[in-house]
This record gives sequence, structure tokens and C-alpha cells, in this order.
Amino acid sequence: MKLLQQKIREEGVVLSDSVLKVDSFLNHGVDPQLMDAIGEEFSKRFKDQSITKVLTIESSGIAPALMTSLKLGIPMVFARKKKSLTQSDGLITSKVYSFTKREENTISISSQYIQTGDRVLIIDDFLANGQAALGLIDLAEQAGAEVAGIGIVIEKSFQDGGEILRQKGFRVESLAELHSLKNGRITYKEEATAGVNHS
Repeated sequence: MKLLQQKIREEGVVLSDSVLKVDSFLNHGVDPQLMDAIGEEFSKRFKDQSITKVLTIESSGIAPALMTSLKLGIPMVFARKKKSLTQSDGLITSKVYSFTKREENTISISSQYIQTGDRVLIIDDFLANGQAALGLIDLAEQAGAEVAGIGIVIEKSFQDGGEILRQKGFRVESLAELHSLKNGRITYKEEATAGVNHS
């Protein structure tokens, strides 16, 4: 997705060989026009999958997931990282380890909102080690739903999350696939394949 790749180049900050900061438009500040385009792109890619719910995790997945659900005309549900006082009955939980934050979170959804018969599209901002996606898959499957696909805004294809999910048979659609962040340079997967490298 060229618009997203351009935004990453212009505003993304490479913090290390494995960390890209996109706080200005995705993880803290949110660019609504970009999110609208992202929602449109995901809806195009998954429109033939009879999706009934979009599932994400708080907080950075919410903006792209909400726009995707809007374009598909279906509800969105987000997994909570902290337990809500109003959420007690029918709680489905899973453990997710964050390599970035070096901590384990228990994520949860209410069984009221995702149920047997739902076809779920998982949306998240980043795919690196795949832990968040695996946790969301676990929640959906515990609820009796089927995971119809996984939409990722930015995939770090130099880490193993994408491979793990695809080997498990899940359809993963990533809008920007990062091949490398070495030496402060952002290289996309298709550039590496074509032998092109931009600074």
C-alpha cells in the first residue's frame, strides 16, 4: 500500500534494527485519512470472506480495526489488556507476551460479543513475533468463532510472526512488509526482492 509506505518513510523513526516508531500517525497520534484508506484496503482484501466481526487488541489496533469494520459494515470488538469492573460474566481470556514491553498481559473479551458462528477478521497494527495475533486467535477459537483472516498494518517480515501464522494455515494480509531496519534504513520486502534499497 503505497500511501502507507510513503507515510512510514516520511514520519517513521527507526529506533533499532528491530524497532520502528510510528507514533505520529498510528500508535499515539492517529492520521484519520490514512486510517480511512487502511480500512478501505482491508475491506477490499477480505470482502469475499463473509466476515461478521472485526477483532483487535487495545489500544493501537483500534483505529485501523474500527475503520475496517466501518467499511465492511459490521461490529468491531477489542480485547482488553486490563480487567474492567463491568466485565465479569462470560469472560474469555488468553495470555500474550509483549517482546517490546517485556511483559505478559492477560487479554480478554466477553463471550457476548464474539460467539459460535462468527467469522472473525483479526486486525492489528504490527506483526513481529506473532504473540498478539496468536492470543486473539485463541480468544476467537475459545468463543467458538472461526478466524477468516488476519490483517496487519505493518509486518516485520525479518521476524518470525508472519511465518508462524501462515504455517498454521491463516491468511495474513499485510499492508506494508518491512524487510529490514538495519543501519537506520527502512527497506520494504518488495524492494529487497527487486534489489532496490532506499535510504
